[in-house]
Amino acid sequence: MAEFSAEVYQNEFLSDGATDVHAIVTVTCSGAGTAGGGTAGGVAEIIMVDTSGSMSGRNIEAAKHAAQVAVDQVLDGTWFAIVGGSHVAHRAFPYPNARVAMVQMEPGARAEAKRAISMMAPGGGTAMSTWLRLADQLFETVPQATQRHAILLTDGKNESEPRANLSAAVRDVTGHFQCDARGVGSRWQVDELREIATALLGTVDLIADPSEIAADFEALMRASMARGVASADLRVWAPQGAQVLFVRQVAPTVEDLTTRRSDVNPLTGAYPTGSWGDESRDYHVAVRVASKPVGSEQLAARVQLAVNGEVVSSGLVKAKWSDDDSLTTRINPEVAHYTGQTELAAAIQEGLAAKASGDEATATVKLGRAVQLAQQTGNAEATTRLRKVVDIDSEEQGTVRLKRNTSTLDEMALDTASTKTTRVRR
Repeated sequence: MAEFSAEVYQNEFLSDGATDVHAIVTVTCSGAGTAGGGTAGGVAEIIMVDTSGSMSGRNIEAAKHAAQVAVDQVLDGTWFAIVGGSHVAHRAFPYPNARVAMVQMEPGARAEAKRAISMMAPGGGTAMSTWLRLADQLFETVPQATQRHAILLTDGKNESEPRANLSAAVRDVTGHFQCDARGVGSRWQVDELREIATALLGTVDLIADPSEIAADFEALMRASMARGVASADLRVWAPQGAQVLFVRQVAPTVEDLTTRRSDVNPLTGAYPTGSWGDESRDYHVAVRVASKPVGSEQLAARVQLAVNGEVVSSGLVKAKWSDDDSLTTRINPEVAHYTGQTELAAAIQEGLAAKASGDEATATVKLGRAVQLAQQTGNAEATTRLRKVVDIDSEEQGTVRLKRNTSTLDEMALDTASTKTTRVRR
């Protein structure tokens, strides 16, 4: 049975007149087991493969092989389906003439699914909204599956429909299933797949070479099958009159959960975290409370993780007002670290966007700040990726020069990895 624990890291002391309380809450899960938690038919998986004309050649062959590898990782009893996507979406397996929309995995179904994948052929344009809507319809046919996950792979832009169509589809399916999105090569748009993955509590990443798709798909499916907790909510209680400023996941990736709040009661909000395996995640919670006289103490927030409505772990965020500068000016290392990591992600994305629009001055400032933040937070991987886009004169000062004729793949790799954080050293 899964066990959860929560630890709170903060500086409790506020100066006279101060109101904002920040804390990092680390939630750890152990003993999660495997997907479905022993409940037959409680899990559903869909693999969405781009079959547009641009996938012709190495990409489609590598994608078909990767989908077959992923199918081999799906546990018996899991509901599953394969979707081929172009300017329209079609169900590749179960076969279109099948009377059921999804089937449960067993040896015969596994073999037929792989045969169906082998018959996929490229053609047409790209309209990812149709892929997401078909996946949603398929998931709806198995209401007993409370854990729903999809993988989406594309190599191109969503060029066969207005962007608004994709955004509308993302909004409509949010909360129905989780989705990891992957782009192969350099012709797809990071912001399109980030929109999908962020809303659907998944990850976005670049696969630079088609030969790497299979290993990525295998890892994604293994991770999904290892998540024995179907879904959980982070609950934040704040006292009457207080305001929750934001709730963010800050490790292993930066994800702002603030706008996803649903009310449990007037003082408590629930923020979806998706499914869990044996892992640890860090959350940054900020609360504004009314200032109190020096010497006063109060509970600023209670942060809990709830599974199926049952609270399984809890941590307390406190506030103490003091006139001792040695206490109130102390910066909590966890809060400082993840504040920097969040700003780093924004600086990279804003810098690359400015560079793409031709605003070199803004791009230089933003990417320079990113270099500085990467150095301050010890994110060596980000520094390495930044060096492929800028020449660094001083990491400490954030002094950089934009490189000319940079590789599109290098810029996309920096962009997709921008939200990946390094854990604070404790």
